[in-house]
Amino acid sequence: MKNLISFSCVAILLLTGSCKKNKDAHVPPDLAFKTTAGYTSSDATILNGDSILVGVVITKKEDDLRTLNISYAYDGASTSVSHLTYSMTAAEYTGFNHDYYLVTRNQTGTEKWIFTVTDRDGNLTQKSITLTVQ
Repeated sequence: MKNLISFSCVAILLLTGSCKKNKDAHVPPDLAFKTTAGYTSSDATILNGDSILVGVVITKKEDDLRTLNISYAYDGASTSVSHLTYSMTAAEYTGFNHDYYLVTRNQTGTEKWIFTVTDRDGNLTQKSITLTVQ
């Protein structure tokens, strides 16, 4: 009987030790702003009612790309408002490259523009540009 209990304990330890799940690394997509001449890729001060050109380059890392959302928050607000949501086409699942013109309000203050890309598994990457409008 003692051997049976010992064998059962060893079997249980072996079975529970071998049942570890492989953890998904959850690698989010890559999101970069274009930095060549004419593009705004970092915080800036501009005039009210002015526009800037922002270019994004998005690359799949783990799963197919699904959406790009551009939102904004005025004057330090803690919540943002969606400006544009773009759903990727099958041809764009592995990479996406596009330019956007953003027009500021006719009012002084700050505008935080937030770019969020999401892949098929829900992994996301977020980058932002804060504009000080004078």
